[in-house]
Amino acid sequence: MQRVIDIRNAVARHPDYRLRQPVTLCLNAGECVAITGRNGSGKTMLVEMLTGAHPLLPGGELTYDFSPSERRMACDIIRTVTFRDTYGTADGRYYYQLRWNQHDDPDPMMLLSSGELRRHILREAMQSRPRVLILDNPFIGLDVEARRLLAEELQRLKDVEGVLLVLVMSKTDDMPPCVTHVVEVKDGVVGEKRPLALTTSPNPSEGGGLQTNEYKIKRDYTSAEMNFPSFGGDRRGEASSRPVVRLHDVTIRYGARTILDRLNWTVHEGEHWALSGPNGSGKSTLLSILCADNPQAYANDVELFGHQRGQGESIWDIKRHIGYVSPELHRAYRRDLPAIEVVASGLTDWVGLYSKPRADQLPQCEEWMQRFGILHLRDRSFLRMSSGEQRMVLVVRAFVRNPDLLILDEPLHGLDMENRQLVRQVIDEYCSDPTKTLIMVTHYEEELPTCIDHRLELKK
Repeated sequence: MQRVIDIRNAVARHPDYRLRQPVTLCLNAGECVAITGRNGSGKTMLVEMLTGAHPLLPGGELTYDFSPSERRMACDIIRTVTFRDTYGTADGRYYYQLRWNQHDDPDPMMLLSSGELRRHILREAMQSRPRVLILDNPFIGLDVEARRLLAEELQRLKDVEGVLLVLVMSKTDDMPPCVTHVVEVKDGVVGEKRPLALTTSPNPSEGGGLQTNEYKIKRDYTSAEMNFPSFGGDRRGEASSRPVVRLHDVTIRYGARTILDRLNWTVHEGEHWALSGPNGSGKSTLLSILCADNPQAYANDVELFGHQRGQGESIWDIKRHIGYVSPELHRAYRRDLPAIEVVASGLTDWVGLYSKPRADQLPQCEEWMQRFGILHLRDRSFLRMSSGEQRMVLVVRAFVRNPDLLILDEPLHGLDMENRQLVRQVIDEYCSDPTKTLIMVTHYEEELPTCIDHRLELKK
């Protein structure tokens, strides 16, 4: 059997990129290998070693056999699509242009939804005809039909084109049928490559966390099992009929493309909405209106917290009531800051302009990090975390100022099974306060918290 990538007794030369034990792993032609593990377990470090991104200490060996391809350089024949690759440019330009449409003639790529952009970049990667294709969580952010089509294309690439596929999977119930083997990374240790049929685990809390194909999580964790502290304190009374959001005939257009067409929608205090629709249906655009990030909102009849948009309120007057997280916001964070300061940024809602938090704000941030089980990341550099750890930090950022309105756009992107359960539980407990309002976007029905009581589906 052809050994396309063969790495033996490998230890990264730089201490910051070392796993806890030397890596020995062989990936063969005709395989589709899923790399699984908890957030922060070392999956990304393993991929970087397989691609030769980090020089090895003497005694380690990394060899390639790309035949029958005439190309011999790994950089020419291994194509890797990471989380950040699928959310725009390497700076914050994508986030800001998407939100504020800064230019009169915007880049057409900027008009794509996050799901459409992800599909475009995945398609580009597959069209480059690589010998090895490495995809980081390829299915997140895609609607049901897009996930089905991608699974079929991956099967074709493996069976017809002979591409060696490597899929980094945090959400293991997304395992496509093309997967042949699984490698679990646990606490910085790379396990052996095992056939898919031998890797099924009945309980995702037992460490491996892998369940295959059609499985869905049926069990909710209790606070005691997750070591989750209670919120405590008194709730603030009964919900009112006060509208938090009111949109009347809202229409958003970019050139000839209509994103939203005469949308009417009212959200009352204490309601918990699931916002759904296929990629490109306008979900992110709608949320940008609510977050005061879209200038076209001022040309429409929009009311938030009883205030008509454009009647003298500032953006910050609106934002101080809102906790927000999204794939685009995640993509915009490129500052090398400790996690505690990223969480604290939610108190003032800065993204690019940095303001150091006050000492008296840190205990509040630490309390919320503890509630989400990430206090151990307090002083870790944000840019040196895994994408799943980063997403957990940004979710905490959305909660840190105890907002009246939570707007969560795909908040569970890239999270492992246990962290997804934990975040859903925190959302449910938070929304047990009848004065808290929730709007949540996800393409996975099983990711919705149990508190959801209203739905809005957008059509493309």
